[in-house]
Amino acid sequence: MLRGVNRVLLGLAGLVLLAVGGGALAAGAGLSVPSWWPWDGRRDVLLSTADRERWRDEGWWWPAIIAGLAVLVLLALWLFLAQLRRRRLTEVLVDSGDGAGARLRGRTLEGATAAEAESLDGVERARIRLCGRRREPVMRVRLLLEPFASPAGTLDRLTSEAVAHARESAGLASLPTEARLDAAKHRASRVS
Repeated sequence: MLRGVNRVLLGLAGLVLLAVGGGALAAGAGLSVPSWWPWDGRRDVLLSTADRERWRDEGWWWPAIIAGLAVLVLLALWLFLAQLRRRRLTEVLVDSGDGAGARLRGRTLEGATAAEAESLDGVERARIRLCGRRREPVMRVRLLLEPFASPAGTLDRLTSEAVAHARESAGLASLPTEARLDAAKHRASRVS
């Protein structure tokens, strides 16, 4: 949910900045702008002469303003690029032995590992997600355990079977795995 709120707020901030910048550009180009717009002509300026000269004797003022604006632009660019970054790994590079290599779809490896993890005794549902780099993937596993399942035993079987098979099939030297185990909700047993 936070990702959605983050994107909506960034989108709204971008639209406001685009509208203000477009309005200032339109006024500077001599196009017609609404009567309530603060700048309304080619000769109008964003900062008056008095505002510009107020800090003229201070040598630090304009470099500080320029540096602050540059930091804001870099921060906004970083946030924009962070929104475009993919969280899920789309493919894993597999060493095929011939030097060319092969590409294994991330969803395929996730699906096969999830199916094998769900076949383990005591696992009701498994969700697998690959993150990281194409040559160094990281697996994130979330298991929903049935009430009778032993977490330690299930985790041992997960690492020795499902994760080991995924690592071997992708030809990886190591496959770091983060596992999260949750218990399934169940009704209390009644004894009569």
